[in-house]
Amino acid sequence: MTSLQDFSATTLDGQPVDLADYAGQVVLVVNTASQCGFTPQYEGLQKLWETYGDQGFVILGFPCDQFGHQEPGDEAEIGAFCQKNYGVTFPMMSKIEVNGDNAHPLYQWLRSEKKGLLGGKIKWNFTKYLLGRDGQVIDRYGSTTKPEKLSKDIEKALAAEA
Repeated sequence: MTSLQDFSATTLDGQPVDLADYAGQVVLVVNTASQCGFTPQYEGLQKLWETYGDQGFVILGFPCDQFGHQEPGDEAEIGAFCQKNYGVTFPMMSKIEVNGDNAHPLYQWLRSEKKGLLGGKIKWNFTKYLLGRDGQVIDRYGSTTKPEKLSKDIEKALAAEA
């Protein structure tokens, strides 16, 4: 059975990451953008990271420019923006595509595991996927779901065994 641990990514600073490094943790995967109406969600995401990060929870941000050209910057600009404006310290990956033929393999899998209003497609920036300690998708949340609304689901996932 496919799980988060079967994928890899690249950080904003170009370092390869084996997502198996997050085995046994609860993971929130989010496609992000710096010039979106939902961009202030970075603040709520950072608060979740600060609240639950030491309990086996991690957020993986994946910048994406597929929705309204709202992530036009390069990796250095994205990192600087997130740090300066929202104090983001959770792991941020390099810019990817989440829909279409060039979608990152992780997102191809996530979309097949938990469909949204548009079927398997991601509708907009800040779509969130919560994965359990076993690397399986627990739930998908739309862009309008504020990060603070995920606390109970995160706590439930953290309490579950891998």
